[in-house]
Amino acid sequence: MSLGTVMLDLGGTVLAPEEREMLRHPAVGGVILFSRNFETPEQIAALTAEIHGLRDPHILIAVDQEGGRVQRFREGFARLPAATRFGLLAREHPVQGRRAAEAVGWLMAAELRAVGVDFSFAPVLDLDRGASRVIGDRAFGANANVVAELTGAWVRGVHAAGMAAVAKHFPGHGGIEADSHTELPVDGRPFRAIEREDLVPFARLIRQGLEAVMPAHVVYSELDPRPAGFSAFWLRKVLRERLGFQGAIFSDDLDMAAAGAGGSFPERARAAREAGCDMVLVCNNRPAALEVLAALEDDDDPAVHLRCLRMHGRGGAPGTELRLDPRWQRAMLALGELEAAEAPDLQI
Repeated sequence: MSLGTVMLDLGGTVLAPEEREMLRHPAVGGVILFSRNFETPEQIAALTAEIHGLRDPHILIAVDQEGGRVQRFREGFARLPAATRFGLLAREHPVQGRRAAEAVGWLMAAELRAVGVDFSFAPVLDLDRGASRVIGDRAFGANANVVAELTGAWVRGVHAAGMAAVAKHFPGHGGIEADSHTELPVDGRPFRAIEREDLVPFARLIRQGLEAVMPAHVVYSELDPRPAGFSAFWLRKVLRERLGFQGAIFSDDLDMAAAGAGGSFPERARAAREAGCDMVLVCNNRPAALEVLAALEDDDDPAVHLRCLRMHGRGGAPGTELRLDPRWQRAMLALGELEAAEAPDLQI
């Protein structure tokens, strides 16, 4: 059975019978886990094993484990720093900043692979312009080249742990104040300004073999009236053709307020797929998820299947063995350095 084009969520810490049936639907390709799905590392490992056992090839399992305020699994996992800490360290000590990013990227990925999670929706490549309420300390910094260097190091660590990376939010969410979870942000800058700054980290990581991208639910009004995740201009012309990206494209959550510009949930899903998204996310709205599954039941694209297969995790040592790995010790030292970095005035 091929991987489908829909990623959805679960209600709790164990699979309900109806969820087992739902995950066997041919349109399902992935599951995203939230804090409500997590109790302990042992429990989450059992849950991921059951999910993976339902299909062959197995369903992708993802989570938002960026660090800072966006870390779904906490108890029994290392407390990861907000991305802005890497930028603060790199400001005074560039080499240490890059080493810390690589070490903590490995740590994040190694801990998730130990419990059967395929990948995290990270890193955030948005530039911190001091405007966005939803980005803020999730950004590695304001300078495009510094962000590219730090996230490139972070991704090297992720790859070393057997995990693919997902860069977000293409082409850049840091320049507007509005939060796409609650409203539709509009960025009025011309393409030249976005290309000169926001696209730099994406272009750099794509050249380094980035596996996946998540577009922003943001309208770039000088270029397309549709949000980037529904825009063939951004996903096909810019991302695929201009930047040469060949990996998977995951939509942001179609239940977010900004996605309402796409119409009904089936209309949103079809619009995202037609624009160039390979897999669409429908979270925290089970009736909507079922509507989308029905709408995309016959959506079978071999190219999408192949791109998404690259997102499967590789390897993964048990948690007890991780602490014996020299890279674990380097990561712990890096966490100490990051904790000592000057606390930012986020003003968000």
